[in-house]
Amino acid sequence: MIHIENYIGGQLVKPGSGAYLDNFDPSTGAVYSYIPNSSSTDVDRAVSAAAGAFPDWSRRSPEHRHDAIMRLVRLIERDIDELAAAESLDNGKPVSLARSVDIPRAALNFKFY
Repeated sequence: MIHIENYIGGQLVKPGSGAYLDNFDPSTGAVYSYIPNSSSTDVDRAVSAAAGAFPDWSRRSPEHRHDAIMRLVRLIERDIDELAAAESLDNGKPVSLARSVDIPRAALNFKFY
């Protein structure tokens, strides 16, 4: 069974407490993965990592920042089927809806910013 981890400072890390919560498939009620039971310590680590990354990111040119964000857009678009399946499983909605609305909207949000 998959244990999802926090993404902090460019790395996947276990929650500081080591505790996880059951992640249920809403269509069946079965547990299909475990999600971090993150604490304020994990949040503080994430905020600290973001604050540490900000000086470098803010000095980058607008073109560099644009290119980095657009790379995320291309990855979302490339993996739309896999992401739609994951969204469907996580939320219990039809894959067709996740593929036609939710995942494209994620890409559009990055394009906006």
